[in-house]
Amino acid sequence: MAQEPSSPGGSLGVKAVDEVQAMIQKSLELFPFFYPSLNPTIHITFELVWTLFTVCSADFDSLVVPKVKLLRRRMAEAGCAVKDNFFRAVVCQGRKGMAYFAPGHGIFVCSNHVRFQDEVNQLIIHELIHAYDDCRAVNLQWNNCAHQACSEIRAGHLSGDCHFMRELLRGHFKLRGHEPECIRRRVLLSLFSNPNCVGSAAKDSMEDVWDICYNDTQPFDKAP
Repeated sequence: MAQEPSSPGGSLGVKAVDEVQAMIQKSLELFPFFYPSLNPTIHITFELVWTLFTVCSADFDSLVVPKVKLLRRRMAEAGCAVKDNFFRAVVCQGRKGMAYFAPGHGIFVCSNHVRFQDEVNQLIIHELIHAYDDCRAVNLQWNNCAHQACSEIRAGHLSGDCHFMRELLRGHFKLRGHEPECIRRRVLLSLFSNPNCVGSAAKDSMEDVWDICYNDTQPFDKAP
């Protein structure tokens, strides 16, 4: 599912598959916001700003119970337990997105598109929400524009992809109402890759399901 870079500096050197696989493993084990810097020159500013802001403003439950571990636990409770081999780094040819969920196969992170640990963390969280939706839904059809739009809205809202600090680091400086605007932008980016969402179908489908899907915070009690 097509996604914008989660952190700044996304045009630096390509990572090897084994490097990104190691980054995925860190996403499964570590707190989302505290990790060893892989590139001190680039990361020091981002890491300090983001970590300080998170500690000052986040719900402390998010530090005690990392989103990745919580999502995996909720999937297991729903009958869809996933092992570490569910998450794989691959070289993506002809794919614009940075990661994708393939029902029945797992979550794949594009090693040739990601640069930083924080990006991998966010991608894993985002795609796990899709995997959770696929698990709990009775008739979810990913080629259905409205169905995909709903899961993309939820993933954008619940993953933290559109936290205003992330938006600032992407160069989007709007503060009031930034989150819904960011989610809409990123949802449309993903829907445009669906051949069933041509023309106005992408935007119309997103708006049709917006209220119910934006307010559906499962498996969280509230939006993190």
